Amino acid sequence: MPVLAVAIGYTLWRGQRARPLMAALAMAAVPLLVVPLKIWIDRPGPLTDATGYYPSGHTATAMVAYGGAALLLAPHARQVGRTRRNRAMPAAVLLTLATGIGLILRGYHWPLDVLGSLALCGMQLLALERALRAAGSRDLSRSTRRSSARTPTG
Repeated sequence: MPVLAVAIGYTLWRGQRARPLMAALAMAAVPLLVVPLKIWIDRPGPLTDATGYYPSGHTATAMVAYGGAALLLAPHARQVGRTRRNRAMPAAVLLTLATGIGLILRGYHWPLDVLGSLALCGMQLLALERALRAAGSRDLSRSTRRSSARTPTG
């Protein structure tokens, strides 16, 4: 979540309002999606008789936080240069997979718990990406106008 918080702060600093709010709402929606499923499915964990392990909330949080940050920062990376554009989303994917694999290897979740979260939050990130794209032209044009007003021409 700190990565998403930094991305939200950066985009707010760049003068955007709608895009960071959408990313924050996507993050706030994670427990609203995951917790009812955990209660309804009531699945035990791999090393315990306790229930409520499907889907993995940690994987869901990691995916939306890292993916949301990458989606927020993507337009700014495009402005900087082509090489940086390709790094944010692959990094988000690797960090999310590392989180899920770590949870499986440590015995906190079954592989299906992690896969369920990836599927659930993959759909959520697709919806976020479409919403960010729709709001992006408005926010980015406002951001560009503000930054060009700050830079002296000569």
